[in-house]
Amino acid sequence: MAKSRKETPLMTQYNSIKAKYPDALLLFRVGDFYETFGQDAVKTSQILGIVLTKRNNGDSHTELAGFPHHSLDSYLPKLVRAGLRVAICDQLEDPKTVKGIVKRGVTELVTPGVTFNDQVLNSRKNNFLLSLHQEKGKYGIALVDISTGEFLVAEGNLEKLLHILHTFSPSEIIHQRSVPIPEQLKTRSIFKLEDWAFQYPYAYEKLTAHFKTNSLKGFGIEQFPLAITAAGAIFAYLVEDTHHALLQHITKIQLIPQDDFLMLDGFTLRNLEILQPNHPDGKSLLDIIDKTSTPMAARLLRRRLILPLKSVNEINRRLNLVEFFSREEELRFEISELLKTISDLERLIGKLASEKISPKELGYLRSSLVSVQKIRELLRPFHDIPAWIEPLHDLSEIITFLQKNLQEELPVNLAKGNVVREGVDDELDALRNLQQNGKNYLEEMCARETERTGIASLKIDFNNVFGYYIEVRNTHKDKVPQDWVRKQTLVNAERYITEELKNYETQILGAEEKISALEYSLYRKICAQVLEFMDDIQQNSAIIAQIDVALGFSLLADNQGYTRPVLNEGFAIELQEARHPIIENSLPLGEKYIPNDIFLDNETQQILMVTGPNMAGKSAILRQTAIVCLLAQIGSFVPAKHAEIGILDRIFTRVGASDNISAGESTFMVEMNEAANILNNVTERSLILLDEIGRGTSTYDGVSIAWAIAEFLHGHATRPKTLFATHYHELNEMALTFGRIKNFHIAIQENKGSVIFMRKLLPGGSEHSFGIYVAKLAGMPAKVVSRAQEILKILEASRSAESTDKIKRVTEKNLQLSFFQLDDPVLENIREELTKIDINTLTPIEALMKLNAIKKMIGG
Repeated sequence: MAKSRKETPLMTQYNSIKAKYPDALLLFRVGDFYETFGQDAVKTSQILGIVLTKRNNGDSHTELAGFPHHSLDSYLPKLVRAGLRVAICDQLEDPKTVKGIVKRGVTELVTPGVTFNDQVLNSRKNNFLLSLHQEKGKYGIALVDISTGEFLVAEGNLEKLLHILHTFSPSEIIHQRSVPIPEQLKTRSIFKLEDWAFQYPYAYEKLTAHFKTNSLKGFGIEQFPLAITAAGAIFAYLVEDTHHALLQHITKIQLIPQDDFLMLDGFTLRNLEILQPNHPDGKSLLDIIDKTSTPMAARLLRRRLILPLKSVNEINRRLNLVEFFSREEELRFEISELLKTISDLERLIGKLASEKISPKELGYLRSSLVSVQKIRELLRPFHDIPAWIEPLHDLSEIITFLQKNLQEELPVNLAKGNVVREGVDDELDALRNLQQNGKNYLEEMCARETERTGIASLKIDFNNVFGYYIEVRNTHKDKVPQDWVRKQTLVNAERYITEELKNYETQILGAEEKISALEYSLYRKICAQVLEFMDDIQQNSAIIAQIDVALGFSLLADNQGYTRPVLNEGFAIELQEARHPIIENSLPLGEKYIPNDIFLDNETQQILMVTGPNMAGKSAILRQTAIVCLLAQIGSFVPAKHAEIGILDRIFTRVGASDNISAGESTFMVEMNEAANILNNVTERSLILLDEIGRGTSTYDGVSIAWAIAEFLHGHATRPKTLFATHYHELNEMALTFGRIKNFHIAIQENKGSVIFMRKLLPGGSEHSFGIYVAKLAGMPAKVVSRAQEILKILEASRSAESTDKIKRVTEKNLQLSFFQLDDPVLENIREELTKIDINTLTPIEALMKLNAIKKMIGG
């Protein structure tokens, strides 16, 4: 019979705690180290690049990897960024006071979506945790950034869920264990919660208890039960699972109202490079326009980019503030310098509320509030400012309090001490005085005792065994007073202790510990006092973010020559000398961007069919139109000489080719998915960008699909404004039949076999793509280029003749079949139409158009 494996007491304790957190990597505090064991140790070793060893565990061995506890802030971010949930298990009692195993427990569970660690967080973007609750195909959605206190909810279908997923980009998703989540979410960091956390009564009670309200009506979410349920599950996760119970900085919960914002789907965000460039060395729109100084403003700007406004009044309020700073340059400079000294107020308040703020960070908060107060004073003389932003709160009281209670220079760690100013607490001052002046006290005592006893060689010293003592050589021991007590006998001397020295020893040895405990208590009281002003600080932080964004926009406008757009409730887009901000900033030094005019409306010029050579700039014109409109609707000046824009509610793009091989989708399938999404969701205020639609398949299929899509959009009841860039010059024929389709082309200049790209958009269609010339520019061998030109001429001639014959045959066959079902008057009309056609000169596209006209005559 095999022996049962013995387990050490430490590993027994470890395994019992690990069993409670099976899905997390457990950092187990042992003395001055955080240790990991078993598979956790293997992962830790691989991610952190530290040594993997083995530890005896009774009759067996187990893998071991660890690091010093003071290195936690360095190593923890790497583990979390690797997608791990990390449970931090600390010693809950002083090992010096305990016999046997020290009591341990998990004090914090850090996950990708739940952390305050600055090394994990990106200061310029939110770190959202998303909670998902599903019932009957409808979703309740809740988002929280625990580091800033932002709490958002929404309800909707799968499209709404995916829109929120792409725009807010949560770091972690939690959902009900028994309910599967959509396939599109499975690439994210996901954690399953038990069903009890997703119960409406529990959620409602949790939320009202947290916000100290009788209902949720004041937040405008009372009628959204699925969203409330999702929000309640977040509290269960934060408090019960991750041990983050200190959440008073979460002061409100807001609805994400879909009708208030212009919708940007994931395709559009990616295709227009709004937040991320499509190439590693490229720049996004956010990179170009972000001139903010504070982290709060950087996050606000990002939010505005993904949620552009539809309210003309609110957009103009933002534009007024931008214009104000452009006008008041001296004020802008003064405020700009102060903004650079303001730290991340939102996250500092989050740390303060959760009792994770260090003295150094509290010092940052103090100095930031001083700068905010100075900005408040600078803005006071300008009486029109309150119309555009809320006035800043006066925080002079809390600033004075912090200045009186905290040292000027503050340590990173509270344990290092010297945080509270002198004069704040008498006991602390006395203890510090005792600690700092101990040497002087002993010298004075030694002098007094020497004078009293007449022992000139008397000395006071200390060792770890006996503590403080008075040493007297044997030659003078007959002079020792009776009140001294002998402590130790040496060969040539005696050591004594006195009542005064014993008292001093007790005081001096306990002073450091008392100072630490007292300073901790005083520090917590200071933090609690600051929290009394939390609401005002948070509101000031939000206002400073708005000021910073507007000031940054004014700097951008002045430096780049942007102008104020005019927004209205109409349906037209009129841009004069518009430019692409990303491309413009990427041009070589000295090269100027060629601006272009664009006009779109739903009455006369709904669809622009843009043709032109490869590399001429068709895609740039499409993108810049959308970007100018987007910038206008976030409240920024725009890269154009003049811009008048009817409010948009959606921007759709089908730009560029991208495979989704991992999902088994080809370029053409991705293209068709994106196109289908557009056609199924267009509105009267949509702007659609279609670039080279249909090029992922054969030429005939491509032309057919592109034609059908353009015809569909032209005939759609909403008449969505559309920019259609294409290589299919046959599509130029559509302008002859469809009144709101207009042909435009990118100008080129041919000179002795070479081509110059003029980058200028002009009326009329283009007949050539110059693809072979582009191949020549790319360095293709001359023989290949020459042969390609020969083959092109042959193919164009044969394809034209073959297509014409085929279309003639199909037309004749269709007409013959139809004649059997037509009345005489209809037949007569068709005969008249056919007699006008010169079949020998009919082009393929003209034949299709004639066939289409005849079908309409017979009600087809």
